[in-house]
Amino acid sequence: MNVLLIGSGGREQALAWKLSQSPMLTAFYAAPGNPGIAEVATCVPVDVADHAAVVALCREKAIDLVVVGPEAPLVAGIADDLRAAGIKVFGPSAAAAELEGSKGFTKDLCAEYGIPTAAFGRFDNAADAAAYVRGVGAPIVVKADGLAAGKGVTVAMTIEEALAAVDDCFSGSFGAAGEEVVVEEFLTGEEVSAFYLCDGRTALPFGSAQDHKRVGEGDTGPNTGGMGAYSPAPAMTPEIEARVLNEIIEPTLRGMAAMGRPFSGVLFAGLMLTEEGPKLIEYNVRFGDPETQVLMMRLKDDLLVLLSAAADGQLAHMSARWRDDAALTVVFAAEGYPAAPRKGTEIRGLEKAAGDGVRVFHAGTALEDGRLVANGGRVLNVTAAGRTVGEAAAKAYAAVDAIDWPGGFCRRDIGWRAIARERG
Repeated sequence: MNVLLIGSGGREQALAWKLSQSPMLTAFYAAPGNPGIAEVATCVPVDVADHAAVVALCREKAIDLVVVGPEAPLVAGIADDLRAAGIKVFGPSAAAAELEGSKGFTKDLCAEYGIPTAAFGRFDNAADAAAYVRGVGAPIVVKADGLAAGKGVTVAMTIEEALAAVDDCFSGSFGAAGEEVVVEEFLTGEEVSAFYLCDGRTALPFGSAQDHKRVGEGDTGPNTGGMGAYSPAPAMTPEIEARVLNEIIEPTLRGMAAMGRPFSGVLFAGLMLTEEGPKLIEYNVRFGDPETQVLMMRLKDDLLVLLSAAADGQLAHMSARWRDDAALTVVFAAEGYPAAPRKGTEIRGLEKAAGDGVRVFHAGTALEDGRLVANGGRVLNVTAAGRTVGEAAAKAYAAVDAIDWPGGFCRRDIGWRAIARERG
């Protein structure tokens, strides 16, 4: 198969690394890719927002399958335009991608189909949202309705903080994403990321992970796109996994199909494991970042076979097998992230970090005059496998310490919850 991968981040390099191992792969392209992806694929500088240019590239290279990494092209309808051109694609239609493109849409779906989630209100003006906040009290959660690159959510511990978050949304801090707001109940419990390959009818469980959203150690500071992750999630027991599939994922697929929006691609459920059972926090319609990096380290099976089967509607008799090892990734970010990451600082010593069961995925790098430099907020994903989360963490941090990058920083407590469990 000739395959095109859309995207340029750490998630995409992890997918590229795994896809490149498939004996089914004939030719492999990435648009636009990154220096790490270039090690296994031919990177093509195509603007992925220009769907006609992507279709033309697919025709020129006789692409058999397009794998879309990020959410923005999916919400913008790239899968629809590819399918209309007769090109097979792994990823949902724009109508199905509204599960991520609008938090309010997903909340309404939950209400209609009895899917457990936090109590909520939807608002298109600040006055009504503020009145709801005052009526419910704190703690409370304020979310920009649309895509905000993982930064449109405020977990407010005081009413004042919640009102400020409402004002931020309606004052334009998140652009069009904040034109509507979802205000919802604060849930308590343990948060888990669960993944499902879907073909419109069937949902194939595809691993679990836990990530660390806040920038500071001890889960302090502002939310980010994710500072690290590990897999599997110890809290995701077989009993809870069965409940999630039966109570959340399958009703979602049925509901989407009934609305004429069948979901094909990967459904990423952010869950809170509460005392009453698992509840949906939100859906993403693409693989997680940095969760993909740890999932790919553990996946035994041929990723290309699975993604192609999902795109063909043939998941009913498929399964996914996982290594017993745990995997953990540490996000090495640029100084100033998430507010104002410093770009252009040189990174050296990646070859010293690589080793047995250790991979360094490029998340935000560029080559300038032969030098590898930071070109984003989250720059490297230093990823390791081990018999336990603790062992994987030790290997990942040893690799971090081998990298010569004074312009970077990372959290030093990734996996703390699982490591504490292991120590009893």
